[in-house]
Amino acid sequence: MEVHASLRRLRMSPRKVRLVVDLIRGLSVREAETRLTFLEKGAALPVLKLLQSAMANAKHNHKLDPTTLVIAKITADGGPTVKRFRARAFGRAAPIRKRTTHISITLAPKGEVEQAPKTITKRMKAEKEIAQEEKTEAAQKTESKTQEKKPVTKAKPKPSSNA
Repeated sequence: MEVHASLRRLRMSPRKVRLVVDLIRGLSVREAETRLTFLEKGAALPVLKLLQSAMANAKHNHKLDPTTLVIAKITADGGPTVKRFRARAFGRAAPIRKRTTHISITLAPKGEVEQAPKTITKRMKAEKEIAQEEKTEAAQKTESKTQEKKPVTKAKPKPSSNA
């Protein structure tokens, strides 16, 4: 059974909220709560309050134990943007965009959460191949260096002074 909670029109940029949301995605509720408590980001407090609201929904509405839940899904999407203007030099105006965020969270019992398969993009494949090639080149260089080493010559004895 999944438990949902949402926060709409949070007066904060979605980009800033996503930094916090990405840190707790997939964690247990207690672990996420601890991380959010000590995180020094402005978005941590509203996300923490939303998480606590979802935990209260689970306990009150669905009679679930909040300690056994994990964050199955959490998103931070853009909401409506409030547009304002700021006066600038020579009678001009510059736009100000006050962004808002819609956050939604879904909690589920630990056993019911299914992991989404990771999609490998072409870029990731190319990066993997490049890294593999670099490893083989580095291995070949170290191998050739060990073969090129000259044998160690013994130090010549110093001539004795018999004056």
